[in-house]
Amino acid sequence: MVKSLPYHPFLIESLRKNPALSAAYITATIEEIDPEPELLKQALTDIAEALGQPKMTPEEYELHLKKLDELLSQQGSDTIYNLGTWLNALGLKLTVAVCTDTEDNTANAEIPAELTV
Repeated sequence: MVKSLPYHPFLIESLRKNPALSAAYITATIEEIDPEPELLKQALTDIAEALGQPKMTPEEYELHLKKLDELLSQQGSDTIYNLGTWLNALGLKLTVAVCTDTEDNTANAEIPAELTV
C-alpha cells in the first residue's frame, strides 16, 4: 500500500526552495473569486514559516507572526503599506500589475504597468 506524506511539510519545503512559488501562493489567495480572510492569513503564515523561520531567530519569528496578526486587524490604507514592509522582511515584495485576462482590460494589455511597494 502506498503511504501518503503529510502535506504541510511538503508545502513549507516547496515554498522555502522556490520563493517565486511563495509569491504565486499569495497571488492565488488574493485573487480568489470568493475570498476568505482566514485563507490569506494561512497563506502568509505558511510563507513566514518557509522563508522567515530559517533566517530569523525564534524571537524574531514570533514577533513577525505577531506583526501579521496586528497587520490583518488594521483598517485603512496603512494596511497595504504595512503588508509590503512585512513581505519585504521575507524577501518578497507587494506588486500590482495590469490585469490582462478580461475583455474590459484588453485595450491596456499592451502597456505593461507595475507598482511595487
